[in-house]
Amino acid sequence: MSALAFDISQFFPSLNHQILTLILKKAGFDNYIINFFANYLISRKTNYFWNNFTSSMFDVNFGVGQGSALSPILSALYLLPFLYIIENHLKNLKILISIIYFVDDRLFISQRKSLHISNCCLFCSYNVMTNLLEKFGLIVEYLKTEVFHFNRSQGTFNSSPLNLSSIGGNVLWPKNT
Repeated sequence: MSALAFDISQFFPSLNHQILTLILKKAGFDNYIINFFANYLISRKTNYFWNNFTSSMFDVNFGVGQGSALSPILSALYLLPFLYIIENHLKNLKILISIIYFVDDRLFISQRKSLHISNCCLFCSYNVMTNLLEKFGLIVEYLKTEVFHFNRSQGTFNSSPLNLSSIGGNVLWPKNT
């Protein structure tokens, strides 16, 4: 079994409010709920603190507050269409990958007898996913992407790297587990 773990860069601050309200409408939520979330997201302001410097307040038209009680709900709603699209796309390409979702971290899992085939499936799914995330206004943190190979053999396990450089990533040297 092989796993590819990746993180979305600045996930919570990057969520687009207009896309989120469109997702709620498309999902068939009642207008009261859509209006509640739309009002929750408008007229937001923030400022930054850095050492002794404090910036002035400015409007924030993107993102949800990380740590807010509604952040996990809003992020799950935001990613539902993404997960639906990617699952169907990978299924149409006959790439059998399991996806595990942890708030702003993701994991692709490939179970193949051949490490080469497993790496091919992870490469293709990663390529499809990064392109789709870009369309959602989200970017993968390439430096945090890791690949793991799980093996039951008692002897030496020679695992090959997963080369993502042709699609903007890095060459990932696996952590044998």
